[in-house]
Amino acid sequence: MSRERVELVIFKILRVIGIAFFLLISAFPFFWMVVLSFRPLDQVLQRPLALPTWEQISSLSTYKGVWFEQNLKVFIVNSLIVATATVLITLLFSILGAYAATRLNFRGKTFFNWGILLIYMFPAIVLAVPLFIVFSRLGLRGSLPGLVIVYLASTLPVSLYMLRSYFQTIPAELEEAALIDGLDRFGVIWRITIPLAAPAIAAVALYIFMIAWNEFLYALLFLLEKPDVWTLSLGVRQLDTQEVPKTWLMAGSVVITVPIIIIFFFAERFLTEGLTAGGVKG
Repeated sequence: MSRERVELVIFKILRVIGIAFFLLISAFPFFWMVVLSFRPLDQVLQRPLALPTWEQISSLSTYKGVWFEQNLKVFIVNSLIVATATVLITLLFSILGAYAATRLNFRGKTFFNWGILLIYMFPAIVLAVPLFIVFSRLGLRGSLPGLVIVYLASTLPVSLYMLRSYFQTIPAELEEAALIDGLDRFGVIWRITIPLAAPAIAAVALYIFMIAWNEFLYALLFLLEKPDVWTLSLGVRQLDTQEVPKTWLMAGSVVITVPIIIIFFFAERFLTEGLTAGGVKG
């Protein structure tokens, strides 16, 4: 074998080993979390490394405990309301804003484009304190609509940035031809821009949903005083106490993780296209 052939074989072997290693360290914690979520705590203490039996899996005792006794079903509904509303409102404003930043000429356009990037770079903890003060004075703390508005402050900049990059790859000639044919700007956005940008919009929607579904800091600041409107992240946090079995905490963690995994696998194609197609203009 030539030296080039030997190096190629070595690189292939190292690539397989690397993929297997990262897959193991990524998937094994989730696998073990699922295993622990099906086992009673006393049996986990006696045999920590044992796998759950079929009777334990079929009984779903830990999941029934967190669902009924820890009120997890209410937290899931609250998280669905917040995440869905955040996605819809953010997409509405970000599509219009990204289109304006890409296609329209107006005073302050350069400052607007730079502002999108600068706000995107601010960490959440920097915005948390002023938002907390403002919403406390307005009396919007402790409500799901108030939390949705807070999430808009953190999701709009990144949504505008991602969609603006993708809109730049859409030929302007298509929209100009539609305007000549009699469509107005909103007709062009609805009939031309949105269908062509569907992969990017789907990627942004998934990204926003993941943020709103898993977010903890803002939910803790704005909803802590009213447990009846807690989101799922706060609901799972209450399971991490001495009074609640750790297997219930594992079950709650599975509940908050599995929906995102399912949505990600179904939307993987759109996510890949949306994140890569806007990387090169033209």
